[in-house]
Amino acid sequence: MTTSGKPDSEVADARELRAVVGEVHLIAERKVLDRLDHFCRDFIALSPFLVLASSDSEGRVDASPRGDGPGFVQVIDEKTLLIPDRRGNNRVDSFGNVLSSPGVGLVFFVPGINETLRVNGRARLTRDTALLEPTTVQEKTPKLGLLVEVDEAYFHCGKALIRSKLWAQDAQIERGSFPTLGRIVAEQTRAVDAAEADANLEEAYRTRLY
Repeated sequence: MTTSGKPDSEVADARELRAVVGEVHLIAERKVLDRLDHFCRDFIALSPFLVLASSDSEGRVDASPRGDGPGFVQVIDEKTLLIPDRRGNNRVDSFGNVLSSPGVGLVFFVPGINETLRVNGRARLTRDTALLEPTTVQEKTPKLGLLVEVDEAYFHCGKALIRSKLWAQDAQIERGSFPTLGRIVAEQTRAVDAAEADANLEEAYRTRLY
């Protein structure tokens, strides 16, 4: 423990952090764009999945998965994205966060590609039917969408996905080796029977995706 009360192993400021990890590479600095170029737009058109990070006004952070058919996120222009809202559990954690703190971070994934696309910006909610109607699926038009104004966009190298073997078929686990979500929810909440919860989830997956 140092005289400041901070553990010797703790990194407490940006200068100390940079001393540990070293200087940022020039290419890593220059690759960050303030817009979506054609590489970014093409990647988004291929992407069926992203993770949306947001925080509330007190700094509590949430990360939410979003997925649909490839290209479900609409590129309005080089500075604006539209993420349509799909049917869920109505927690709307991300939307609540955006109302009080608009900063968001997105990570786009494309199956089979180890590199990802990161987009940082500011978000707002929209009910504009002219924007939302083109995202209609199975005759269901989203009630809401998230418009993201792009501040930064850049590709992230594939080391994390390579190390994790995320796309490798031989790395997939047997589903039966981990409890079902119904069982987990039943034990955590004590509010539903496990078999009933599993049946409800299977039904939702079949008939209530949109």
